[in-house]
Amino acid sequence: MNLEVIEEYYDAAPRPLAAVEEIGFFNLFVRNDPTGWPYYARPRLGVVGRFTVDDISAVLARQATLGDPAALEWVHEVTPTLRDAAQAAGLVVESCPLLALPRGSELPTPNPPARHHVERLTADSPRLADVLGAIGAAFSEVDTWSDSGTGPWPGLLSAGLTRLVGAFESGVAVGGGSHSPRGTTTELTGIGVLPKARGQSIGRVITALLAEDARALGVETIFLSAQDDAVARVYARVGFESVATACIASRL
Repeated sequence: MNLEVIEEYYDAAPRPLAAVEEIGFFNLFVRNDPTGWPYYARPRLGVVGRFTVDDISAVLARQATLGDPAALEWVHEVTPTLRDAAQAAGLVVESCPLLALPRGSELPTPNPPARHHVERLTADSPRLADVLGAIGAAFSEVDTWSDSGTGPWPGLLSAGLTRLVGAFESGVAVGGGSHSPRGTTTELTGIGVLPKARGQSIGRVITALLAEDARALGVETIFLSAQDDAVARVYARVGFESVATACIASRL
């Protein structure tokens, strides 16, 4: 796997929805819509050098001015000096397995129970809010949620910036996931299943359907980051292979 392709994607993915500020060795992505999701800073493409605490402090100061949380993201194998500098700056660094799907690999066809159904959703889907609620609950490790609306999702889906699938058990949302194609590369994100519905291959079905959808769009590079090695093994059953380490730095 050519990690430069993934680096280029990480640099391109936020740009339709964010302004870019160059701060030292970093690109800081600043959301255009103040009600949207806050973004992060990443090393600029092609930067070669040793990162220092001062480099990071400049970015953190700007994020504080914007009212955004401290957040840095990078690929360790591409920018190996950043981890130590981030920790020295007082940030907590989370390291996650970065996996990619080999081009041309055959996707499995999991067979979940008949009462389960997974489908791609559109901007006007009447079940959009339910699926988003279920995904949020899954990451909070709970089985119930309150309706918090659909936020920016209808616009993202209409513009083709994001593709979303939902999973249902007897017609009730139990999870879902998404991917955000940029050219011939996409990242699978937000794949979650309610605790009560796990262990039935639903996560594998969601992942396989997202990958199938990406390939149907002509996407060649499909990748994702897993929370930990245990989650990475789930994606490995779909055919994903470990290629690097994704790092996320934040404050506690």
